[in-house]
Amino acid sequence: MERIAVIDLGSNSARLVIADVMPSGHFVVVDELKETVRLGQDMERDGFLKPARVAQAVKTLKMFRKMCDSNKVDKEYPIATNAVRRAKNQKSFLEEINSVCGFRFKVLTEEEEAMYIYRGVINSLDVPKGVIVDISGSSTQLIHYNRRNVLNRENLPFGTITLSDLFNDPNSTAAEQARNVEAFVTEQFGRISWLKELEPDVQFVGVGGTFRNLAKISRIIRRYPLDMIHNCNVSTSDFDTVYEKVTSREADKRTKIRGLSVERADIFVSALACIKGFISCTEFDNIVVSCSGIREGIMFSHAVPTTLEKPITDVLGHSLMTQMLHYNVNIPHAEHVCNLSIQLYKQLRVLHKLPRQYVKVLRIASLMHDAGLRVKFYDKNRHSYYFILNANLYGVSHRDIVLAAFVARHQSYEDFKFDWAKYASILREEDLMAVMKLSVILRIAESLDRAQSGAVKTLNCDVLGDSVIMKTQVEGDCSLEIKDALTVGADFAKAYRKNLEIL
Repeated sequence: MERIAVIDLGSNSARLVIADVMPSGHFVVVDELKETVRLGQDMERDGFLKPARVAQAVKTLKMFRKMCDSNKVDKEYPIATNAVRRAKNQKSFLEEINSVCGFRFKVLTEEEEAMYIYRGVINSLDVPKGVIVDISGSSTQLIHYNRRNVLNRENLPFGTITLSDLFNDPNSTAAEQARNVEAFVTEQFGRISWLKELEPDVQFVGVGGTFRNLAKISRIIRRYPLDMIHNCNVSTSDFDTVYEKVTSREADKRTKIRGLSVERADIFVSALACIKGFISCTEFDNIVVSCSGIREGIMFSHAVPTTLEKPITDVLGHSLMTQMLHYNVNIPHAEHVCNLSIQLYKQLRVLHKLPRQYVKVLRIASLMHDAGLRVKFYDKNRHSYYFILNANLYGVSHRDIVLAAFVARHQSYEDFKFDWAKYASILREEDLMAVMKLSVILRIAESLDRAQSGAVKTLNCDVLGDSVIMKTQVEGDCSLEIKDALTVGADFAKAYRKNLEIL
């Protein structure tokens, strides 16, 4: 196990992320620290990082040094972006940091920064075509990709801090400031020719603190049931609701908006106005929020060097393997249960008549069904339910995560109807019956590998009259597995209206 740290010194904030990297090329974040430094503030006048901002950055990086040392970090990736990149006193600033804090920062070029952001997104979201928008304190990155290839990119010289400084008029209201920012950025975005030629299926992916805060506020307003930001969808109508809520309040009252961090309250009007301007120049009706960006891009590059050439092919599979390794799941058993579950799903298609989209749900539930053992054996299915809900899996929708959690829970509707009602806003009417049918499939598959030996190799189901005859191809004595699987017979009859026989 290797421990790495990414130190990201941006225009608005400094972040430290510490992750454990497994020999297999999977990583798990174990600690994180963020401090607001505002390095990019007041730079527009003369291009110099101001002494007060430098002092705050050094103070913060001293804390980061202490964290790295106490966590026994093996490899450090200190990176600086736009504010440091364009600072006239860059050299003296970096020398002071190296001398005082022991960090030798690499100042990323615009292209390097864009590619790390892209790698963070493409290896954590199932969005084939997109325009990534990352609004930092002093710049706005646009990255257009299609089928895992970057097609276009732009780095615009304005961000949340610079726009706030530029349009800071004490005599104007927040709404007036927002309109001024919106008009300015709309003109800037309007000059980008490729934005006008996007295909209809291209999606808008938002990265960074601005979009995370937007998703948090939107989630609270909508009473969204799942406590998850990554892959959260914010419609343009929901965005307009947040925009109106934020721009209608002056700075002193804006800090009371639930979901908005206090450190970002003074620059959030400009941030949202920038997004509003971008939307007005495009035809997007939805924002996919990604919590993976430049720091995750660096971690992917370190843990999975092949992502430097091409992205991870199976984003969900890689994410599931990361969680299974982290939770110390018996992986051969989990994979065999998954294999048997998929076989059953295909063999029983004539009965369950579920669309192919539920295969992903079954895959998650079957591979993570034993994660709850990390807590304890007793009531492990309920623990697995909570593990799946909170695993922050990549490459899968929030709805599918919730459904997988219920499938792994192995309970009747009467036992989980209260929790089901909690997630009603993101579930569909047909999902309940699907969960009951998939749960039965998973329980049979688990039973057929009860001794965790992989003795049951393949299955063949014949639907004859009132019965389903399940024929097993086995190696050795599988009486334990078959007997255990037959205990699911009553629930199988309820879900499929057939009797179950296993040979």
